[in-house]
Amino acid sequence: MDFSANPDKKIKIETSQGIWQRFPVKTHFVRPGEDIDKIIERYIIGNIKDKDIVSFSQKIVSLVQNKVIYKKDLKVGFWAKFLSKFVKKTPYGFSVGNPLKMQVAISKAGLPRIFLAGFLSILGKMIGKRGVFYKVVGNQVNELDGFYGEAFKEYAEMGILGPENCDQWCDRLKDKYRFANIIADVNDLGGNILGRSNDLKGQDKLMLAILKDNPAGQGEQQTPIIILRKAND
Repeated sequence: MDFSANPDKKIKIETSQGIWQRFPVKTHFVRPGEDIDKIIERYIIGNIKDKDIVSFSQKIVSLVQNKVIYKKDLKVGFWAKFLSKFVKKTPYGFSVGNPLKMQVAISKAGLPRIFLAGFLSILGKMIGKRGVFYKVVGNQVNELDGFYGEAFKEYAEMGILGPENCDQWCDRLKDKYRFANIIADVNDLGGNILGRSNDLKGQDKLMLAILKDNPAGQGEQQTPIIILRKAND
């Protein structure tokens, strides 16, 4: 497979632990419930070397775990419509400013916690602290994706929830395929490592440094897997 950087991204990045290469792996459009083993055998096996690390996007893991909720099955109530009006839109979507996402948040966390999170978020912004809402509300609400069809129209009809048992998921792939791997939730505003195989415990800071400019891209690049390789390896 020939690898090339996504638009406005670079293959190489310099970190405190040397120069790393990030190879975006273009896949087909992955749908809910697909077999991750078949995806790995089709796109990864044969393209990796010893010591490579495979980074899976949060979205592809959620999809293969079938962690989705469909718009047609969701009834948006008064509070979801009302509260979503007060959420600031980011350059990459409405987050819980989308009434559908707010309804999912209410269903997962409960309305009292949503109110508490909103109140504490206001206090946090007054002292320059951001992200308070999602920390307080918990329940993986910060990982909620979808209900947004700008890149792919299919995502307008589904919400994509956060993946489950991320470390165990990574360890299973490590045991079966022998490559180190992580699950990364990264966008152009920042990121988090949601899961990592046992051999990468304690390496989240390095992984985020390697992925900090989001080499997978933000839109329709369709590269949910990145192969990470130390440049001198």
